[in-house]
Amino acid sequence: MKLTRFTDYSLRVLIYLGMQGDERVTIREISQAYDVSRNHLMKVVSNLARKGYVETRRGPGGGLALARPANQINLADVVSDMEEDLGLVECFCPTNKCVMTPVCNLRSVLQQALQAYIKCLRRHTLEDLLQPAPELEDILGIKHKIA
Repeated sequence: MKLTRFTDYSLRVLIYLGMQGDERVTIREISQAYDVSRNHLMKVVSNLARKGYVETRRGPGGGLALARPANQINLADVVSDMEEDLGLVECFCPTNKCVMTPVCNLRSVLQQALQAYIKCLRRHTLEDLLQPAPELEDILGIKHKIA
């Protein structure tokens, strides 16, 4: 199974925000950290905000932050919310026209694989992806303010 780039970027945005703690960041910062188009990230962030993963604020003191703690953001939920279609093959779709469907065992095997995939994601939260913190901060260019 391959996730869409949209879901990939959604997960990356959440990781970046999770690494920030309480600090707010801009789409520009995330765009620069990942070398990804700002316009594309605007759509990703808009969807993440609409789904309740990200809080956005305009103006002074504005920016982006996680809408809830990283340990409350389940990876299976994120993937399910961001992916338009988890149908691995045609026979998973309502418009299925595959002639083999009545006798084919592929659907059952792939359905089991998809369930195992989702079950694995269900065991993890965003917090699990925030390690190793020092290395991630270095790679992403995150500099926390000294208190």
